[in-house]
This record gives sequence, C-alpha cells and structure tokens, in this order.
Amino acid sequence: MMRGRDAGNPAVAGGSASHIPVLAGRVVEFLAPRDGELYLDATFGAGGHTRAILAAADCRVVALDRDQSAVARGAALVEAAAGRLMLVEERFSALDRIVESVGGAVHGIVIDLGVSSMQLDTAARGFSFRLEGPLDMRMGGDGPTAADVVAAASERDLSAIIATLGEERHARAIARALVARRRGAPIRTTRELADVVAHVVRGRPGDIHPATRTFQALRMFVNQELEELAAALAAAERVLAPGG
Repeated sequence: MMRGRDAGNPAVAGGSASHIPVLAGRVVEFLAPRDGELYLDATFGAGGHTRAILAAADCRVVALDRDQSAVARGAALVEAAAGRLMLVEERFSALDRIVESVGGAVHGIVIDLGVSSMQLDTAARGFSFRLEGPLDMRMGGDGPTAADVVAAASERDLSAIIATLGEERHARAIARALVARRRGAPIRTTRELADVVAHVVRGRPGDIHPATRTFQALRMFVNQELEELAAALAAAERVLAPGG
C-alpha cells in the first residue's frame, strides 16, 4: 500500500501494478522524498517503488531496469508522470553514467535485489523449476543462458558455482550428475535441470525443493549479481548528494 499525499492520484498511478512491493511504505518513510529533489529507483520492476516515491512528493525519479519487458511495461507510468520520470533499460552498475546524463545529484537511491515474481511466474524466462520452460535465467537479453553454462562449464566450475552462490552442500554430486547427464543430451529446460538435481539431493518433508539452491546459484552466476551489486554500490556513492 502506497503512503503519501498523492497515493490515489491517477496522475502518478500509471495503471495498476502487477506486483505490489511489500516494503514500499517503509522505503518512502526512509527516503522521505521532498519536492524538487531527484531520486533513483535502480530496479524498476513493476514500478511499485517508483510510484510510491512520485506519490510522496513533487519530485523527479530516474528508474533503471536491465529487463526489457519491465521497461516496456513502465511506459504508461512514464506518460502519467508527465516529465517527472525517466525510465532507462540499463544495469544498475551503470547508474552513475545515467545520472550524469540527467544532471544533478541524487537525494535517495533504492535497489531492490533478487528476482521478481513477474520473472519467476513467466515460464519462458526459465527462472523457476515450478514451470516448464527454456533454461534461460537472464534478467536482460544478453550473455550466456543458464543452459549455456550447464553445457560448457567444467565439473569443477559447476561445483564451485553451486557451492559458492547456492551454498549447496551437495554441489560436487550435483555437478557430477549434470556432466554425466549432458553427455547423453543437452540440459535445455528447467524441468530437466530440476529432475537431475532431485535425483541427487534427497530432501525431507517440509524442506525446500531440492533444486532451489542450484537454481539460485545459476541465476546469480548468469546475471553476475554479486559483481553488479558491488559496482552499483560504488556508483551510488559517487552520485549521492551529501546527506542523501
């Protein structure tokens, strides 16, 4: 639920969001947006945080998202914001370059990390083992897919990826099983990957799905999430106004 003087104002609503961020109210509370200031939403998604910021003050927002579909969905909000919102398809590691092109210091920055429910619920994106789809996992449209990584990485590298980014204690066994499976045929779908992992990791009733940590690790590796975050935090320090 958005809190702010214009939360119900259609001029900043831009249509209903397909995803409602659960902490939008707290985000606005901490940002305390003020008229005339510039804010950055580095992970636009469905625009929930951006809507809340725009509703809280007569301010401007620069929003980024590396997901082309998220940027396309945000077109209505850009129009409704009437010049107060700039939405760019870009990784958040480049936020300083985008801000410099706009001019002026940023008074608050929001980065909502992780994968979105829209991405998880779209089978064609390949993020979830719940839905059969191509083993993609890319947040943007560039670079190797998860299927490419599974097909080309050595057993040692797969084990390191799954152990480090997924904190999976069965990483070696999973990597060994993946390499054995791909000798017969490439692993191309989410279901195929989940099935391989499920034959290795035996969970107890009530445990998370056996493939959860492996999917997390591959997603983080494919999207270079830790490297992106480190670069984004450094960039944020460069563009944040004193006291921002």
